[in-house]
Amino acid sequence: MSSSTKILIGLLSGVFVGIFFGEHAAMLEIVADGFIKLLQMMVLPYITISIIASLGSLAYDQVKTLGVRAGAVVIGLWCFALFFAFLMPLAFPKTETASFFSTTLVERQPPFNFIDLFIPSNPFYSLANNIVPAVVLFSVFIGVALVGVERKQALLSVFTVAREALSRATKFVVGLTPYGIFAIAANTAGTLNLDQVARLQLYLIAYVVIALLIALWVLPGLVSALTPFRYGEVLGPTRDALITAFMAADLFIVLPILIQSCKDLLERHRLVDETTSTLPDVIVPISFNFPHTGKLLSISFILFAGWFADAAVPSSEYPRLALAGLLTFFGSLSVAVPFLLDLFRIPADTFQLFLATSVINSRFGSLLAAVHTVAVALLGSAALVGALRFSPVRLGRYLVVTAGITAVTVGGLRVTFETALAGSFAGEELVYGMRPLMTAGGARLLKPSELVEGGKAVAPAGALLNTITRRGTLRVGVFADRLPFVFINREGHLVGFDVEMAQLLARDLGVKVEFVEMEAAGPVVPRSLATDTVDVAMTGFPVTAQRASQILHSEPYLDETLAFVVKDRLRGNFSSWANIRELSGFSVLIPALPYFSEVVRTRAPALQLTLAASMMQIEQALKNGTSDAVVLPAERGSVLSLLYPQYTVVVPEPGIVKIPLAYPVARRDHELVSFLNTWIELKRRDGTIEALYGHWVLGKQAVKREPRWSIMRNVLHWVN
Repeated sequence: MSSSTKILIGLLSGVFVGIFFGEHAAMLEIVADGFIKLLQMMVLPYITISIIASLGSLAYDQVKTLGVRAGAVVIGLWCFALFFAFLMPLAFPKTETASFFSTTLVERQPPFNFIDLFIPSNPFYSLANNIVPAVVLFSVFIGVALVGVERKQALLSVFTVAREALSRATKFVVGLTPYGIFAIAANTAGTLNLDQVARLQLYLIAYVVIALLIALWVLPGLVSALTPFRYGEVLGPTRDALITAFMAADLFIVLPILIQSCKDLLERHRLVDETTSTLPDVIVPISFNFPHTGKLLSISFILFAGWFADAAVPSSEYPRLALAGLLTFFGSLSVAVPFLLDLFRIPADTFQLFLATSVINSRFGSLLAAVHTVAVALLGSAALVGALRFSPVRLGRYLVVTAGITAVTVGGLRVTFETALAGSFAGEELVYGMRPLMTAGGARLLKPSELVEGGKAVAPAGALLNTITRRGTLRVGVFADRLPFVFINREGHLVGFDVEMAQLLARDLGVKVEFVEMEAAGPVVPRSLATDTVDVAMTGFPVTAQRASQILHSEPYLDETLAFVVKDRLRGNFSSWANIRELSGFSVLIPALPYFSEVVRTRAPALQLTLAASMMQIEQALKNGTSDAVVLPAERGSVLSLLYPQYTVVVPEPGIVKIPLAYPVARRDHELVSFLNTWIELKRRDGTIEALYGHWVLGKQAVKREPRWSIMRNVLHWVN
């Protein structure tokens, strides 16, 4: 049985096992991860030895000629690959989407330092830490330096043996591919979130279609337009090698076949002599160490991941992405993709989507890599022997046909995706469908008149803690429109981060809890706390110097981040304080809180601010789209963007403004403040605050997740 057949059987059986066992197939994740790490294990040593040996075996004049001409060919093909990678987002449909708060909004990555990344002060450190570009540059320097060494043959012999050993080790690991593919396919098919399949299929289809377009027309058509080789001659003799590379998802194993096919084609056209007959023997192995078109097309995944996670990479960042991607793709995609996701502040967990798509895309990527290798060998050899021809008619015809096919392909994908993904964004259902994480259920909201006899509030006698215990009830003051801390869900229950915290506080005090609605206008919180209306306010209450002079506060239990909730098209205008200072004619709404206004006016004095008396006014402005931007904490703004997805959250650079949240009590209640401080610290240490933050602010488990569909569970009913 051929290895291609074994791989296909492993893939199909893995998919079946995943569908049959569902989430129970996750136990194979350790096998899948082990296989991936085995493949990665050989990458850097092979790159280092192969580059040094290939360059070191040449003469200086050969290195110079090869570097100039073949290098120009490689760079040209890179430009083609990057063009199609950056073209792919045009096929992605416009969708209204938003997400809960993500820490990537406020995490500031250090400046991208090309010197540290590409020039290794310690090459052994670069090897140990998978800094691929630095390893490649080091290897190139050593290989070129080795050219002029007189007794280099002894070292080259050692490198040749070492390369052969690494090649054999790699072949052994490749022999495990059917089992590795089985584990990856089973784990992916069993655990993939079916709610994400539709949008994941978008990238799969787009990548496959674009890869086939480049492999079957763009590259062979370019070779045919620039050389004497006809289109059929480019793909015909290499057909078996291309199919093998596709089925095995491995370019390396077909390199000898590709080299021989290219040499035969050159001889058939009488383009070689005694000195140039081995050109493919040099060009192909060296080009193998450089990023090919299949790898560079994977840059499109970074753009897809940004689109998928509502963290789109702006077009102004494309040059930076192209350069960083080009150089990091000298190594393994499994190393480069997480690096690029981190560099462009895209959630790291999207890398799991890349691994899921790689089960299919790696085959089309390998097919594209094989065609790329043939194109480099033929174009490079033709350039070195002077057989390149630049016919305006042939090139013009090729470019017109390519542009037409590309436009039809991308346009067809766009129309298909917009039709397939038609539907409304369900952010409102997601937010108002949230339920408590740690408590039994939501609470009822009371009016102050239901607590105070005759409409008068009576001050408590003695220590408030004793009063609460004697009364048997903890009275908590709230504002009912403080997403995600306090709000009313679609079932009519009062829920949110602080609602659950209040319920847990009452439980620890051994009393019941009553939630009392406070009016948003005026100094209602100090007045409510000064009487027996409420004992403590737990409603996402920001601490400011002015408020600290009126009431006591507990220690902060959370920090929020000052941000702007802006219309999607204005995201770039609010990305930095420098941009904000240049804005004019924008309507910026801000809560009527002096601290917020002071912070914004200090950083952008000319910005025109309109005070909002209530959250209702802010939400109404977002709903009607009458405000270009609203100043709000990023944590709250992210939830509002789920309700109004035409808006997004931006944290301007530089500098992060943190706003502490605390629980206010009356000025006389020092004993209660001391108790709250101790209680908050306990909840922080036992993980309660972290868990509630993850649920209500980050949106983890926002929707009750049903077990993954599987034959074992849903058809045979072997498990519940």
